[in-house]
Amino acid sequence: MAYLTLNRTKLKHNFEFLKQKFNENKVAWGVVSKLLCGNRLFLQELINLGVDEIHDSRISNLAMVKKLNPEVQTVYVKPVSKRNVGKMVEFADVSLNSELETIHWISEEAVRQGKKHKIIIMVETGDLREGVMGEQLVDFYSDVFKLPNIEIIGLGTNLNCLNGVMPSTDKLIQLSLYKQIIELKFSKEIPWVSAGTSVTIPLMLTQQLPKGINHFRVGETLYFGVDLFEEKVIEGMHGDVFELHAEIIEMQEKPLLPVGNLAANPQGEVLEIDEALYGQTSYRAIVDVGLLDVDPKYLIPSDEAIEILGASSDMLIINLGKNPNDYKVGDLMTFDLKYMGALGILNSNYVDKKVID
Repeated sequence: MAYLTLNRTKLKHNFEFLKQKFNENKVAWGVVSKLLCGNRLFLQELINLGVDEIHDSRISNLAMVKKLNPEVQTVYVKPVSKRNVGKMVEFADVSLNSELETIHWISEEAVRQGKKHKIIIMVETGDLREGVMGEQLVDFYSDVFKLPNIEIIGLGTNLNCLNGVMPSTDKLIQLSLYKQIIELKFSKEIPWVSAGTSVTIPLMLTQQLPKGINHFRVGETLYFGVDLFEEKVIEGMHGDVFELHAEIIEMQEKPLLPVGNLAANPQGEVLEIDEALYGQTSYRAIVDVGLLDVDPKYLIPSDEAIEILGASSDMLIINLGKNPNDYKVGDLMTFDLKYMGALGILNSNYVDKKVID
């Protein structure tokens, strides 16, 4: 069986690196755990680092966090559906919101449960995912401030999550100004401007982060050390906290081109034939992981000499050329992962998960 490893030492290094940078910039932050898909073993590793605030988009994952450590502040990071409001209030201390009616439901549920529920109001800043339009924000806040058992602790935004709109100093200053307007109008303090995600970290590292931005929600850069502006690993961080290991289950020398009449494969793809390859062969390995677990485009072979040719539901096909490294059936092949690749693997029940040092 294929298995995924989390390197505890490298994860801790990345965490301490980010913690130092946030402390230097006087910015609070929480760790986004949705990549981990509620895996108890990996969530425990986060908590062992000393993480005191965990964000997730699945209520069941936040329930697992509370089971492991009730003292961790849990944050639900997408608009909650009406049918899940009760469970969300039970397991999330904070939620991100952009619908007034939903906040009314949260208020009613918080009263029933005898809890004070904290919320961050999300503001639309151009990426067109969730968020209240800026011109409606004051009226929106006016209504929310009146609701019982609701405490507004911040306003926030998401960028680069849907249409690829990147954060900029101007957009973040605009968000800080909204906070000032609301505080002045309603004589109420809003502690957080939660405009930072992994994609915003490069602005902080280059001293371009407006002073009003004081809270980040970080996942991808913690796990992959990535600068999402430059699409490269940040100097001083590790990009290989996660690795996939898959066993070779067949190894044969075969023609480079298929033989027979071609039609679409189960993924709807039709192979384009390069006639120059007729008559040529190479060693091809099949490894025990497939599309059911991960899209091959999110896998990066550790051996740069090999090529991923494609995948079926349960098998990945690798071109080894002349097989200079003498791979054999039973050997393990190792792959680094892009974010969406790790997400697929972590959501698969068919791939074991292990912690290593």
